[in-house]
Amino acid sequence: MSKHSEDLSQSTRLTPSQLSASLSASLFSQTKDASQISQAFVGHHRAKEALDFGLSMKSIGFNVYAMGEHGTGRQTLIKQMLNEVAVKQPTPAEWCYINNFDESHMPTKLYVNPGDGKQLISRMNKFIDELLDLFPEIFDNPGYQRQKAAIDREFNQKYDQAIATVEDIALKDNVVLYEENGEVGFSPLVDGKPLNDKEFANLAEPERVKFYQLLAELEVVLAEQLLELPLWKRHSSDQLRKLKYDTAEQSIKPYLAELEHEFATNDGVLKYLTKVKAHVVDAVLEILVTDSEETATDKELRKLMVERFLPNLLVDREGVEGAPVIYEQNPTYQNLFGHVDFASFQGASYTSYRLIRPGALHKANGGYLLLDADKVLSQPAVWSRLKLALKTQQIAIENPYSEYTQASGYTLQPEKIPLQVKVVLLGDGELYYTLQDYDQEFTELFRVLADFDRHLEKNDENLIAFGNLIRQRAHKHDYPQVSDEAVLALARYALRRGEHKHKISANIVQVNDLLDEANYCWHKHGGNGELTAKHIEMALSAKHRRIGRLSETWLSEIKEQQVLISTEGESVGRVNGLTVLEIGDSVFGTPARITSTVYAGSQGVTDIEREVDLGKSIHSKGVLLLTGYLGHKYGQTFPVTISANIAIEQSYGHIDGDSASMAELCALISSITLLPIDQGLAITGSINQHGEVQSIGGVNEKIEGFFKLCQDKGLTGEQGVIIPKTNVINLMLSSDVIEAVEQQKFSIYAVESIDQALELLMRTKAGKISSTGRYPRKSIHALALDKLSAFADILNGEEE
Repeated sequence: MSKHSEDLSQSTRLTPSQLSASLSASLFSQTKDASQISQAFVGHHRAKEALDFGLSMKSIGFNVYAMGEHGTGRQTLIKQMLNEVAVKQPTPAEWCYINNFDESHMPTKLYVNPGDGKQLISRMNKFIDELLDLFPEIFDNPGYQRQKAAIDREFNQKYDQAIATVEDIALKDNVVLYEENGEVGFSPLVDGKPLNDKEFANLAEPERVKFYQLLAELEVVLAEQLLELPLWKRHSSDQLRKLKYDTAEQSIKPYLAELEHEFATNDGVLKYLTKVKAHVVDAVLEILVTDSEETATDKELRKLMVERFLPNLLVDREGVEGAPVIYEQNPTYQNLFGHVDFASFQGASYTSYRLIRPGALHKANGGYLLLDADKVLSQPAVWSRLKLALKTQQIAIENPYSEYTQASGYTLQPEKIPLQVKVVLLGDGELYYTLQDYDQEFTELFRVLADFDRHLEKNDENLIAFGNLIRQRAHKHDYPQVSDEAVLALARYALRRGEHKHKISANIVQVNDLLDEANYCWHKHGGNGELTAKHIEMALSAKHRRIGRLSETWLSEIKEQQVLISTEGESVGRVNGLTVLEIGDSVFGTPARITSTVYAGSQGVTDIEREVDLGKSIHSKGVLLLTGYLGHKYGQTFPVTISANIAIEQSYGHIDGDSASMAELCALISSITLLPIDQGLAITGSINQHGEVQSIGGVNEKIEGFFKLCQDKGLTGEQGVIIPKTNVINLMLSSDVIEAVEQQKFSIYAVESIDQALELLMRTKAGKISSTGRYPRKSIHALALDKLSAFADILNGEEE
């Protein structure tokens, strides 16, 4: 190795301290007891400001969309803020549905003061019981019976008087009047005695004829006298009916007056009692006072009265302080807007206002409703009806599919209930921007965006809050006390998940999961003392083992030479690139051999992956940039004409991303210059057309993937990984890699330009162009320029 190469190696090699974030366990020293910690979230100041604004705005349309990834503490923060705001607000009214006595298919809404709903129902139940006690026994009292007898007597007197008049007329002609089975008849008198049918038949013909003539005359007289009998009967019935109604009304009146007095402060209940007063007497006379021979049981009679008069309380707010906060996890149409149930009786189904059921909007009315955006949008008709409810500020209970289904007999149309609710939608960024682009109503109704951070700044305040959260969870679930070192290990894990030395992953759920698994390890290994960093490491190792079958299989295939990867020696046109595979929970880095061939021609650089439809667009862009680099670097004095093929060997799936572009360029230049590449080094990074190195993702997994392979084959001390310098800030490597670097068994180099990468791989100076436009002899760029010039001569003919 030349001195220049040695100097470059030293200047680009990273020290162990650069491979991970610097953190001290003393920062997490417990200052107070875990039971006293009330920390609920870390960071998210921008989102908190937006929520403060959104929850304070009373105008229509200022609902909130909480944007962020699952596990970032959105729900916890929002629920905490909602509860803090809600408890200071007045408890909203309770809503009931009551019978619409005029149109029973259109139940009427009724509001009552918070907590009065149960009281009203209790009193109405008592009122129904009082009616059952009163009737029909109220009609047995002497006063009612006397008045009833007087009405009957008046009718009987008129009837008796009419009959007596006819009887007097008949006696003058020796004819007697008699009543039998409610019918009036006449019989001739002979010697003061009425004749029977046999005696009448023995009379002489002239006497019989004379009697028939008299009979016809008397029938006329009788008809005249009883002409007004139906009128008397109707008058009598009307009087009896009025007596019955008045008696019932007078007996019910004191009970209704008592009810009105109890609910004198509630206008809605008073209006309802006015309707009850207008219909209760008729209902009592119809249901409880029946002349039918079939007598119903008290239970059946009570059910009939309840079905007509007992309010249906939708949401009980007794004992509730402040406004409600509701999180509906399954926002189906019925769960959100309510529905009308059906019951069966003697094989037939029926419904009534008593079978109206509330939805989440009824429960959250006057308060706050929390919904998952993706679930709302996946339910048929829910999204459009939710927007309608928020725009009109009314909740309608209806069947959303009634237009598309056959009419099913008797249905209800409950009166709409006024809606005053603040909706908070939980969703990701993709969904938010899609709705903004395609749904104008969404923009009008959800004007406030609470954008939750994916990462939190690694400052002392956030780290201490992070530690508090961990200890709070441990206390809540009765875990052992968490040591400072264990909290430090979890903080390192969060930094690793955030892929940044100065940014913690906001996904607290992943950290909680690891804490839970560490607690399991603590129990499994004796369950004594504190939960330490050792238990965290055991939990991480167990987790990696559970999901590590794929990565182990890949490494074993390389070891068995099923997949060809070299970690020693040198080779032309061949370099170890680094890739990341993400399959479900399993994320691991693995090396991939990148090869290049070059020959005289004018086809340019061919991406074999793209040609066979395995390379996706970003990868293809990375390869196309190589042509730009070659032209810019070498084509200033002659046209660059080259045919080259680049391939990622033994890759049989789709490839995306441009993180292999630096490795591909190194392989290409090696093929052009015929300078061998050190196979003990792997390389990852993206380049631009000017040869500057750009950041890539998954740097930790890529380094660890190659390290495991080298470790498996045997560390020589010459092996290492080349990464972009801009990725140093993303390094949160495992302890075994850092240890190997400390012992100088493995190296990590950070480069800024393609020249540095080429020099490290080929151990030759890249060369800088002179003022005369030439590169130093035997430098990488000079060799490349010579070869490309030769190709140009072959194709275009040497200049004269």
